[in-house]
This record gives sequence, C-alpha cells and structure tokens, in this order.
Amino acid sequence: MGIVNYEAFLLASVLLNITPGADTMYILGRSIAQGKKAGLYSAIGIGTGALIHCVFAVLGLSIIIAKSALAFQIVKYAGAGYLIFLGLKMLLTKRDSAFELKDTHKKLSGKRIYLSGILTNVLNPKVALFFLAFLPQFVDPESVENPLPFLILGLTFVTTGTLWCLALAFFSSKLSKSIRENYNIKKWLDRITGGIFIAMGIKLALSEK
Repeated sequence: MGIVNYEAFLLASVLLNITPGADTMYILGRSIAQGKKAGLYSAIGIGTGALIHCVFAVLGLSIIIAKSALAFQIVKYAGAGYLIFLGLKMLLTKRDSAFELKDTHKKLSGKRIYLSGILTNVLNPKVALFFLAFLPQFVDPESVENPLPFLILGLTFVTTGTLWCLALAFFSSKLSKSIRENYNIKKWLDRITGGIFIAMGIKLALSEK
C-alpha cells in the first residue's frame, strides 16, 4: 500500500500516545472532577480532533507533493527539523517532580465536553505540525503522490491514540494515582520517545524523495 516500516510507525505511535501530555492531563482532569462519563466524552472529542488534523494533513501533503517537488522538500526538511526539536526538548527539558492535575472543570453536558475535547485538540498547532512531519517518512518514495498510505498511517495513529484515551478515561481513578506515584515512568518514556523522534528526524532529512 505504499507504506514502509509500518511496525516502526506503530511502535512510535503507541509510545507517543502513552507518553503523558496535554491531552492526558485534560482527560484525567475531566475524569477526576466530573467522573468517568465526562472523561469518555473528552477522549472521544480529542480523538475526533485528531481525526480532523489527520484529514487536513493528508489532503495538504497530497496537494503539496502533486504540485511542487520543491515545496515538498521544504516541508520534508521542516518536518525533520521539527521532529529533532521535539526529541531534544523531551530529552533536555527539566521537569517538575510530580504531575499537576487540574480538577476545577465546571459541570458541563456531555455534548459540551465532547466539543471542548475537539477544540482542545484542533486548536493545538503542534498536532498539525506533527502529522506533517511524522507521516512522510513512512511512505514509499514511489507512492508519495498517492494519498492512501498517508491516510492509513494517519488513521492508525488516531486509532491507537483514541483507544489509549478511552482506556485512560475508563481507568482514570487508578491511572491518575499510578502516574502521580510513578513519575520516573514518564521521564523514561520521554527519553525513549525523544530519542526515537531525533532518529526519525535525521532519517527523514537524509532520505531522498
């Protein structure tokens, strides 16, 4: 289907999704403050937002590649630089000794929580940049003008992320306590994922279209 190293992509996707970040903290905050149901609505909303990013990234990459080889090279090197930046940031950033979970969310309807989850993800430009940087390196150079491999990779990432978010919301009370008590797990996940991002960024920069 024009995809290379799918297993590596799947591993990197899972590592990224389980590394606690803004989405994780948002879901935990909703779940702790308003219950499991609110957490599930939040998770589905965030998954929907990621799907929107995925569709726009696939369409954008397809148009760029079809219209201009130079433009794609610019996107490729910018993406490589962004992945390396993310990796270095995860490796070098000094973190607090514990997580801070905000549980001050007001009571909202399921629909409003769902829409809030969508906006939380859609309005995060880092998600869009990540899709643009992450997907191209797992597509066969001979298939870069075909949107299908980009779509399959994007949907894989969204699916693994949504499943993790749903599990996080479902088991929120136990997981939030576990994450707080085992902060070293997050630090090691950050280091592993950061190293993977740097390696992928270098690989993307050195690859030929």
